[in-house]
Amino acid sequence: MMSIRLRLSLLYSAILALMLVIFSVALYTIQSNFTLGSLKNDLRFSSEGLSQSIARIYARPEAEAPLSPRRPPPPVSFADLTDEQVFQQLPEREIVRVLDADGDLVASPFGDDVEVLPLSPDGLDALRRQETWWEMAMVAQERLLILNRPILTGGQVTQILQVARSLTERDRSLRALSATLAISTMLTTLAAFGIGWILSGLALEPIQRITQTADAIGRNSDFARRVAYAGPMDEVGKLAATFNTMLQRLQEAYQRVAESLDMQRSFVANVSHELRTPLTTVRGNLALLRRKPPLPNEERADILADLVDESDRLIRLVNNLLTLARADTQDGLQRESVPLRPLVDEVCRQVRQLDSGRQVEAVVSPVVALGDRDALKQILLILLDNALKHSDGSILLEATDTEGMIGIRVEDSGPGIAPDKLPHIFERFYRGDPDSRIPGVGLGLSIAKALVEGLGGTIWIESELGRGSKVHVRLPREPMA
Repeated sequence: MMSIRLRLSLLYSAILALMLVIFSVALYTIQSNFTLGSLKNDLRFSSEGLSQSIARIYARPEAEAPLSPRRPPPPVSFADLTDEQVFQQLPEREIVRVLDADGDLVASPFGDDVEVLPLSPDGLDALRRQETWWEMAMVAQERLLILNRPILTGGQVTQILQVARSLTERDRSLRALSATLAISTMLTTLAAFGIGWILSGLALEPIQRITQTADAIGRNSDFARRVAYAGPMDEVGKLAATFNTMLQRLQEAYQRVAESLDMQRSFVANVSHELRTPLTTVRGNLALLRRKPPLPNEERADILADLVDESDRLIRLVNNLLTLARADTQDGLQRESVPLRPLVDEVCRQVRQLDSGRQVEAVVSPVVALGDRDALKQILLILLDNALKHSDGSILLEATDTEGMIGIRVEDSGPGIAPDKLPHIFERFYRGDPDSRIPGVGLGLSIAKALVEGLGGTIWIESELGRGSKVHVRLPREPMA
């Protein structure tokens, strides 16, 4: 398969060769016509004086004329014909003949019959019509340009003047020119092909690097590689930049997929761990209940109570997992107007029932959120429940209009979170406090984060050891009328 580099080199070499051929043909034609025109002008100029001299010779009385138009052959020489200087000083490169009206030779430089120049019948007819006639003919293996000019006496054609000049020098020059043009065209085309091959290689080098990079990425899944390009931002530069941008996005997507897979594996491991503990307890208690002889009633009652607790724990865990799955897929989340004050009052009332001795203060502006009421309620319950579990003092819940969005802040006076644990606080099954007496499996904040993001908001935590924690939430608000 022919490469782009070869196709480009052949294409502009062919275009250059075509242009050179056209130029060479045009130059050859111009030079040929110019030299031929120059020869014709020279012959016309030379024939003027000769034709006037011949006209004077044959205009004399017959007795005084050295040659009569009716004189039979053989032809006479120019020395016998006249002593006029124009005939005695003819240029060596010009051939002159004098013919009668019938085209027979009557005068030549040496008076020889062998010195006849050809004249075609069509030319003779044209001369008899008093027209000038040009011919090209081979004479003694030499190509001649012949000017045939009628000489008029009394309005009639009485003589014909032939003035010829060799085309050998012109033909030799034209052959040399054509050979030079042909050789220069071939050499120029070959040189252009070589230069074009080098330049196209340099121009296509980024594309080659893109191909090599793509091949290396495909073999090694190394999305961190980039195409090195330092040239101008032309089409190739834009291609390299676009390819690097695509690689950046692929790398980010690949990292997200890898992180998702890691999270999925960790999630499955954590879920398995959290489910295994209550299931093991249930299985052990059931084995105790099947013992023979039966256990005393008091022990059986304790075992049944443990079974109920572990079943409730399993139900809560499964419900949390289902809630987290729905939040991840945004399944069932609505977009409706939710006034925050009634919702906050309801949530605070339920939280106070969990711990009647704790003070939960709510400061709510008259704002309306745009989202799902059940999801908003669950977010607030999770945040307040988390504050109840990890602090002993009062809790503040504040909801205000902040920069065109609803800002929710839940602040407690607990021990705070260590800086090294803060980045992991929203991870699933992560528990910053290892105290086993605090209930929970580490899904609450993960669920809250998934619900907040599902509603188009953001959530983050500020905390200092010994100074409590602040959970901030930004949620979309209903557009103002």
